[in-house]
Amino acid sequence: MIKKVNSIDKQSNLIYILPINGAFDASSTHYETFISSFKESKKELDFIKSESQSIFFVKEKEDLEEMRLAGYEIRKQLDKKENKLTIVGNNDSTLALAEGFMLANYQFLKYFKDKEEKEYALAEVSLYGEVSLDSIDKLNNTLKAVYWARNMVNEPVCYLTADELSKQAEKLGKEAGFNVKVLHKDEIEKLGMGGLLAVNKGSIDPPTFTIMEYKPKNPINEKPIVLVGKGIVFDTGGLSLKPTLGSMDSMKSDMGGAACMMGTLYATALNKLNVHVIALVPATDNRPGQKAYTPGDIIKMHDGTTVEVLNTDAEGRMILADAISYANQYQPELIIDAATLTGAALIVAGDKAACVMGNADQKVIDQLVKSGAKVHERLVQLPFWDDFKEQLKSTVADMKNVGGRNAGTITAGKFLEHFAKHPYVHIDIAGPAFMESPQNYKGIGGTGTGIRTLVDFLANYEK
Repeated sequence: MIKKVNSIDKQSNLIYILPINGAFDASSTHYETFISSFKESKKELDFIKSESQSIFFVKEKEDLEEMRLAGYEIRKQLDKKENKLTIVGNNDSTLALAEGFMLANYQFLKYFKDKEEKEYALAEVSLYGEVSLDSIDKLNNTLKAVYWARNMVNEPVCYLTADELSKQAEKLGKEAGFNVKVLHKDEIEKLGMGGLLAVNKGSIDPPTFTIMEYKPKNPINEKPIVLVGKGIVFDTGGLSLKPTLGSMDSMKSDMGGAACMMGTLYATALNKLNVHVIALVPATDNRPGQKAYTPGDIIKMHDGTTVEVLNTDAEGRMILADAISYANQYQPELIIDAATLTGAALIVAGDKAACVMGNADQKVIDQLVKSGAKVHERLVQLPFWDDFKEQLKSTVADMKNVGGRNAGTITAGKFLEHFAKHPYVHIDIAGPAFMESPQNYKGIGGTGTGIRTLVDFLANYEK
């Protein structure tokens, strides 16, 4: 948590941000000579360490990502047992440094027996300077949502079943004041959600379909924006079984899209953004047991479309299709889905960016790309030509669930587009959703990617 203060605690660890423009009063720090030398050097960050404290000096940058990375570097340098830190600076660059520090301060230690030894003592950062209290509050709420999403992605399926994910949604709703409705298997069957039910056939745990709605009194949008998140709490690939090493072993992360959309709605409600948003989360695990659906099966989806299954590991699109079809009843202004959908997305941009595509107005996609660039959750737009539909034609059903190796990320998006009867955007977050090794303030494991982008998008949304 970031807290605005009206005075500097000189006994705490300190970060001084030296402004690009304007003078910095070094006399108040008693380190005039050091600061003068630092300003003339090529270093962007330096520090002085004594027995009682560490004092960091950072050159302000217009590039906010450089400031976030400076926050990460300071978290690396600061002893984990230190419990006080004050940042002195002004404007967005100071807030960005605090953001980077707090994102780097996240830890998932729930299952360590020596948790207390590993844990960072610092839970709160003080900020002194010309930064508005409102911007601090909104950042805190967004960070809280990112932390929650990271926790969910990092939880193993032995804890985070589809049912538990729905219970987590109910907890968020009670805290942030939005409505949550959970549909269970019998209700899902009545709705004819054949895709979700088919994927669930291999599991002993029942599926859930969670509906979350945040609606302020006078939202700027007459019709809601519907967010859809892929909630595959674990993906073995089903009968199209994945190899374990480097493929199945991190598949607890396959509900990263659900965490993204649930976290986005949570932050939207906490920040009291003036926009009507609904989040839909179809959830199940995908296993090869019981009466698991098989290659060759033909599944009737929620909207009546029949789908020939050629790969049971293309299960995310099966459950998302039902949810997107369900979203049409709201006559939404926009449907956006987020999903760890295709390995092909990593071929496009690795873990450095997500892939975005859709049939919504280009200005909507441009705004998403702009929001992603602002928070450094970059989006790469892919073509979405109707030519790609040809790859999804089946000889025995309306569609098949895979379009072949070529343009795999795009054909997955085109498959989902079929079910959207309103402006639609698809975001494939397979690359940046989960880090196999530590990567700056993103850490290791779940990153909570997409939340900061979508919160900024919704905060600046224009009809």
